[in-house]
Amino acid sequence: MSFRLRQAAPNDLPQITAIYCDAVLNGTASYEIIPPDEDEMASRFQAIRNKGYPYIVAEDEGGKLLGYAYASAFRTRPAYRWMVEDSIYLAPEARGRGLGKLLLANLIETCEALGFRQMIAVIGGAAPASIAVHRAAGFAETGLLKGTGYKHGRWLDTMLMQKALGEGAETDPDPSAYPGTMFSE
Repeated sequence: MSFRLRQAAPNDLPQITAIYCDAVLNGTASYEIIPPDEDEMASRFQAIRNKGYPYIVAEDEGGKLLGYAYASAFRTRPAYRWMVEDSIYLAPEARGRGLGKLLLANLIETCEALGFRQMIAVIGGAAPASIAVHRAAGFAETGLLKGTGYKHGRWLDTMLMQKALGEGAETDPDPSAYPGTMFSE
Protein backbone atom coordinates (compact mmCIF):
# COMPACT_ATOMS: atom_id res chain seq x y z
CA MET A 1 0.00 0.00 0.00
CA SER A 2 1.47 3.36 -0.96
CA PHE A 3 0.50 6.62 0.69
CA ARG A 4 0.59 10.26 -0.20
CA LEU A 5 0.91 12.85 2.57
CA ARG A 6 -0.44 16.36 2.09
CA GLN A 7 -1.86 19.28 4.00
CA ALA A 8 -5.40 18.68 5.23
CA ALA A 9 -8.15 20.73 3.60
CA PRO A 10 -11.71 21.51 4.67
CA ASN A 11 -13.09 19.02 2.11
CA ASP A 12 -11.28 16.24 4.06
CA LEU A 13 -13.47 16.81 7.10
CA PRO A 14 -16.11 14.16 6.33
CA GLN A 15 -13.40 11.47 6.17
CA ILE A 16 -11.50 12.91 9.14
CA THR A 17 -14.73 12.89 11.13
CA ALA A 18 -15.41 9.25 10.20
CA ILE A 19 -11.90 8.15 11.22
CA TYR A 20 -12.17 9.99 14.52
CA CYS A 21 -15.66 8.59 15.13
CA ASP A 22 -14.25 5.07 14.88
CA ALA A 23 -11.42 5.99 17.29
CA VAL A 24 -13.89 7.40 19.82
CA LEU A 25 -16.33 4.48 19.60
CA ASN A 26 -13.83 1.61 19.39
CA GLY A 27 -10.47 2.79 20.68
CA THR A 28 -8.73 4.38 23.62
CA ALA A 29 -6.59 7.01 21.88
CA SER A 30 -9.32 9.56 22.60
CA TYR A 31 -11.05 9.75 25.95
CA GLU A 32 -14.14 11.21 24.33
CA ILE A 33 -17.18 8.97 24.67
CA ILE A 34 -19.54 10.55 22.12
CA PRO A 35 -18.02 11.31 18.71
CA PRO A 36 -18.21 14.97 17.69
CA ASP A 37 -20.13 15.80 14.55
CA GLU A 38 -18.61 17.27 11.41
CA ASP A 39 -19.39 20.85 12.45
CA GLU A 40 -17.47 20.39 15.70
CA MET A 41 -14.59 18.73 13.86
CA ALA A 42 -14.54 21.68 11.42
CA SER A 43 -14.34 24.08 14.36
CA ARG A 44 -11.44 22.15 15.87
CA PHE A 45 -9.67 21.94 12.50
CA GLN A 46 -9.98 25.68 11.98
CA ALA A 47 -8.75 26.49 15.49
CA ILE A 48 -5.64 24.37 14.93
CA ARG A 49 -4.94 25.86 11.51
CA ASN A 50 -5.59 29.43 12.72
CA LYS A 51 -2.72 29.07 15.19
CA GLY A 52 -0.38 27.90 12.41
CA TYR A 53 -0.06 24.31 13.60
CA PRO A 54 0.41 21.58 10.97
CA TYR A 55 -2.49 19.28 10.04
CA ILE A 56 -1.71 16.57 7.51
CA VAL A 57 -3.57 13.69 5.92
CA ALA A 58 -2.52 10.45 4.26
CA GLU A 59 -4.39 9.06 1.32
CA ASP A 60 -4.08 6.03 -0.92
CA GLU A 61 -3.59 6.06 -4.70
CA GLY A 62 -7.34 6.48 -5.20
CA GLY A 63 -7.56 9.50 -2.91
CA LYS A 64 -9.17 7.68 0.02
CA LEU A 65 -8.17 9.21 3.32
CA LEU A 66 -6.46 6.60 5.50
CA GLY A 67 -5.31 8.73 8.40
CA TYR A 68 -4.45 12.15 9.66
CA ALA A 69 -2.13 13.82 12.13
CA TYR A 70 -1.79 17.25 13.62
CA ALA A 71 0.16 19.15 16.21
CA SER A 72 -1.51 21.50 18.64
CA ALA A 73 -0.88 23.25 21.93
CA PHE A 74 -0.10 20.95 24.81
CA ARG A 75 -1.23 23.69 27.18
CA THR A 76 -2.39 27.19 26.33
CA ARG A 77 -0.20 29.16 28.76
CA PRO A 78 2.35 31.33 26.88
CA ALA A 79 5.46 29.63 28.28
CA TYR A 80 4.33 26.36 26.66
CA ARG A 81 4.28 27.86 23.14
CA TRP A 82 7.52 26.08 22.21
CA MET A 83 5.99 22.64 22.83
CA VAL A 84 3.39 20.84 20.76
CA GLU A 85 1.33 17.72 21.32
CA ASP A 86 0.95 15.30 18.45
CA SER A 87 -2.27 13.49 17.52
CA ILE A 88 -2.48 10.66 15.00
CA TYR A 89 -5.60 8.76 13.92
CA LEU A 90 -5.79 5.96 11.36
CA ALA A 91 -8.65 4.27 9.57
CA PRO A 92 -9.00 0.64 10.73
CA GLU A 93 -7.79 -0.74 7.39
CA ALA A 94 -4.62 1.40 7.55
CA ARG A 95 -3.38 0.23 10.94
CA GLY A 96 -0.22 -1.84 11.17
CA ARG A 97 1.09 -0.77 7.75
CA GLY A 98 3.59 1.89 8.76
CA LEU A 99 1.33 4.85 8.10
CA GLY A 100 1.42 6.11 11.68
CA LYS A 101 5.21 6.16 11.51
CA LEU A 102 5.15 8.17 8.25
CA LEU A 103 2.63 10.67 9.62
CA LEU A 104 4.63 11.14 12.82
CA ALA A 105 7.92 11.61 10.95
CA ASN A 106 6.32 14.26 8.73
CA LEU A 107 4.79 16.00 11.74
CA ILE A 108 8.13 16.05 13.59
CA GLU A 109 9.94 17.46 10.56
CA THR A 110 7.29 20.13 10.02
CA CYS A 111 7.21 21.16 13.68
CA GLU A 112 11.02 21.42 13.80
CA ALA A 113 10.97 23.63 10.70
CA LEU A 114 8.34 25.84 12.33
CA GLY A 115 10.58 26.39 15.36
CA PHE A 116 8.97 24.23 17.99
CA ARG A 117 11.44 22.80 20.54
CA GLN A 118 9.57 19.90 22.17
CA MET A 119 6.88 17.45 21.16
CA ILE A 120 4.82 15.50 23.63
CA ALA A 121 2.67 12.44 23.06
CA VAL A 122 -0.24 11.87 25.41
CA ILE A 123 -1.10 8.25 24.68
CA GLY A 124 -4.56 7.29 25.84
CA GLY A 125 -4.90 3.75 27.07
CA ALA A 126 -1.08 3.53 27.03
CA ALA A 127 -1.58 1.72 23.71
CA PRO A 128 1.47 -0.48 22.99
CA ALA A 129 1.37 0.18 19.21
CA SER A 130 1.34 3.95 19.73
CA ILE A 131 4.11 3.74 22.31
CA ALA A 132 6.20 1.69 19.87
CA VAL A 133 5.68 4.17 17.01
CA HIS A 134 6.72 7.06 19.24
CA ARG A 135 9.70 5.19 20.70
CA ALA A 136 10.91 4.37 17.15
CA ALA A 137 10.71 8.10 16.34
CA GLY A 138 12.99 8.96 19.26
CA PHE A 139 10.45 9.76 21.97
CA ALA A 140 11.29 8.84 25.56
CA GLU A 141 8.77 7.78 28.17
CA THR A 142 8.39 10.56 30.72
CA GLY A 143 5.54 9.24 32.84
CA LEU A 144 2.64 6.88 33.24
CA LEU A 145 -0.57 8.28 34.68
CA LYS A 146 -2.55 5.40 36.13
CA GLY A 147 -6.34 5.12 35.95
CA THR A 148 -6.82 8.42 34.14
CA GLY A 149 -9.87 7.46 32.11
CA TYR A 150 -12.71 4.98 32.27
CA LYS A 151 -13.88 3.73 28.89
CA HIS A 152 -15.11 0.44 27.40
CA GLY A 153 -15.75 -0.88 30.90
CA ARG A 154 -12.20 -0.51 32.21
CA TRP A 155 -9.76 1.94 33.70
CA LEU A 156 -7.16 3.29 31.28
CA ASP A 157 -3.64 4.54 31.88
CA THR A 158 -2.09 7.42 29.95
CA MET A 159 1.53 7.30 28.81
CA LEU A 160 3.43 10.56 28.38
CA MET A 161 6.36 10.59 25.95
CA GLN A 162 8.57 13.47 24.85
CA LYS A 163 11.01 14.30 22.07
CA ALA A 164 13.26 17.33 21.74
CA LEU A 165 12.92 19.10 18.39
CA GLY A 166 15.81 20.95 16.80
CA GLU A 167 18.00 22.37 19.56
CA GLY A 168 15.45 21.45 22.20
CA ALA A 169 16.25 23.17 25.49
CA GLU A 170 19.96 23.59 24.66
CA THR A 171 19.57 27.19 23.44
CA ASP A 172 17.15 30.03 23.94
CA PRO A 173 14.39 30.29 21.33
CA ASP A 174 13.81 33.40 19.23
CA PRO A 175 10.75 35.17 20.66
CA SER A 176 10.46 37.34 17.53
CA ALA A 177 9.80 34.32 15.29
CA TYR A 178 6.94 31.82 15.29
CA PRO A 179 6.03 30.19 17.66
CA GLY A 180 7.44 32.97 19.84
CA THR A 181 5.02 35.41 18.30
CA MET A 182 1.93 33.40 19.29
CA PHE A 183 1.66 35.40 22.52
CA SER A 184 2.89 38.81 23.52
CA GLU A 185 4.58 38.96 26.89
